[in-house]
Amino acid sequence: MTSQIVDRLAVNFGAELTTIVPGRVSTEVDADLSFDTEGTLAKARAIIADYASRGIDKSRILIKIAGTWEGIQAVKILQKEGIDCNVTLIFHLAQAIAAADAGAFLISPFVGRILDWHKKHDGKTFTPETDPGVISVREIYAYYKAYGIKTIVMGASFRSIGEIEALAGCDRLTISPDLLKELAADNGDLVRKLDPQTAAKKAPAKIEMDEKTFRLMINMDPMATEMLAEGIRKFAADLQTLREMISSRLKEAA
Repeated sequence: MTSQIVDRLAVNFGAELTTIVPGRVSTEVDADLSFDTEGTLAKARAIIADYASRGIDKSRILIKIAGTWEGIQAVKILQKEGIDCNVTLIFHLAQAIAAADAGAFLISPFVGRILDWHKKHDGKTFTPETDPGVISVREIYAYYKAYGIKTIVMGASFRSIGEIEALAGCDRLTISPDLLKELAADNGDLVRKLDPQTAAKKAPAKIEMDEKTFRLMINMDPMATEMLAEGIRKFAADLQTLREMISSRLKEAA
């Protein structure tokens, strides 16, 4: 009962957003399904069915799924069913390649969280040009453009307008209201830093991605390993908090 109410709340919120904003609305699959391909598929299909029951076509919805191997395998099946997916918690090129191979509509590399990890573990400060999060997105962008990959790169989780400006030209960026205000107040020229043709010349060699390669590449990068796990934990904790809140309300109403 509690899980069903949580799902209904998420779709209620998404349905309301579709009346306010143009384009797509993102609804995420439960974080505790991040390592469950079949569970992710069932949840994603149920979400789309709920939207459809309200007259909202799946073309307005993005299903948000964590960038684990299991999650990306679900994305591969969902995309073939015409259900577009946003692969989130991207911290490594391996995730981006696997998501592209799965035909993901969009990926969300977390720029600021990558920077946070390196500031903590490297003990130094970074400029926008040396920012590890910025460099990661540029690498993914270059790889996609070099090999004709259509998956959209949407940088996310920014800590400053410097990071945003360093990724000017990226397919899409999701920016907080506070940083949007800072950008609006800046009257200087905004130079495009990412261009498909220029970026493609700097792309890494093409990688044939399979499960063994994916897991090894992630495991060899402490930042990607830790941040992916932390992201899932935080999303799962938030979900559990919501479930407990709803369960408490149900008991009070009984």
